[in-house]
Amino acid sequence: MATLKEKRAEAIEKLKAYQQQLKTGDALDEDGTKAVKDLLEKVSDLDHQIKKADESAQLLHSIDGLSSSDPAPTGNDGGSAAKSRTPGEFFIKNLQAKGIKARQAFKAGMEVSFKAPTDTQMVGGSDGAFGPFVTQVDQEGVSPYRRPLVVADLFAQGALSGSALKYPVYGELEGGAKTVKEGGTKAQAHFPDPTWQTDSLGEIAVWFGVSDDMVEDLPWLQGEITDAAQYSLGLEEENQLLNGDGNDPNLKGLLMRGIQTLGQGDDSDADRLFACRRLISHDTGFNPDGIVINPTDYEAIRLSKDSNGQYFGGGYFTGQYGNGGVMQDPPIWGLRTVVTEAVTPGTAIVGAFKAGGKVLRKGGIDIKSTDSHADFFINDKQAIRLKERVGLQVKYPKAFVKVTLGKAARSK
Repeated sequence: MATLKEKRAEAIEKLKAYQQQLKTGDALDEDGTKAVKDLLEKVSDLDHQIKKADESAQLLHSIDGLSSSDPAPTGNDGGSAAKSRTPGEFFIKNLQAKGIKARQAFKAGMEVSFKAPTDTQMVGGSDGAFGPFVTQVDQEGVSPYRRPLVVADLFAQGALSGSALKYPVYGELEGGAKTVKEGGTKAQAHFPDPTWQTDSLGEIAVWFGVSDDMVEDLPWLQGEITDAAQYSLGLEEENQLLNGDGNDPNLKGLLMRGIQTLGQGDDSDADRLFACRRLISHDTGFNPDGIVINPTDYEAIRLSKDSNGQYFGGGYFTGQYGNGGVMQDPPIWGLRTVVTEAVTPGTAIVGAFKAGGKVLRKGGIDIKSTDSHADFFINDKQAIRLKERVGLQVKYPKAFVKVTLGKAARSK
């Protein structure tokens, strides 16, 4: 299976071929133009996935500890610990900043709060400055498959200082422009008086236990904090943003917000997905910017054929009818398409995500360690806990459509 970087390189090579054609003065036909746009979209999506993967692949350089008399570090703003791109790296750099052994730091119950920075400063370099603390390990381990967690990125992003937010929720856009006589009354377009919604932040947390000896294995420890525990947080966050039922302690997810629905019909799944553009635009004035769909349903659409047996999305060697290149996961109707198990099979969500909703966060990911849990102290074990506070704001529920894929009718 090709890696993300190999897929990106393949797409770039195809773009260069089109670039060469344009440089010679040959205009692209309609299929060629569409192929270029699809390739650019694919490169953008791959860049996003590569960035996510890189954030979870940083290696540690040292481990030390914090004195119990010092305040817990907060943020990731270049204080005593160098800037870090992952929670694991930030946690370890705060450990080593005070020059105390790791076990002492765990016994002190160290707590830090991680916020992702815009850049990264590496500590220690490649000269082995912290070598005495590090056990030599094989750093080429194989990790289990983890699906890309990108649903939260579809929404706008916001920060919250308190624990809850009260905001207006708007219904359908009413009225619109009309022709009028000179001096006549002008037509009005407006949203009716909004209802008010109060959403509280929810807490998502996970912990794991390690032995004192495992604490000294720095690459493994960072991997557990960043790759395993942080991924577990993100997995539950994604599920809550879409499917949370709103019953404490769950978030009120998007599907519980009174969004539009489009049931089954005689037209194809792809046709109904496109029809959502009209539904969203009519009720809100917004245009959709994303589709969330289960892999099973995406596969059915991707492999659909016309009456001549040609794949609508292009075959496994060339594009439609031999034109253009092959895209492994082309977007549906040009919209950013997130293929994920977070949405159940038989259901897709089309939405104006950036305009209609916002993911709210308070602080970053808090990381705390202790040996006081259960019998951990007498068994030479440590507990490490990660938690975050997150919520969802949806001002325009009509900016989203839940589509039932297959065949019956539409409701709102």
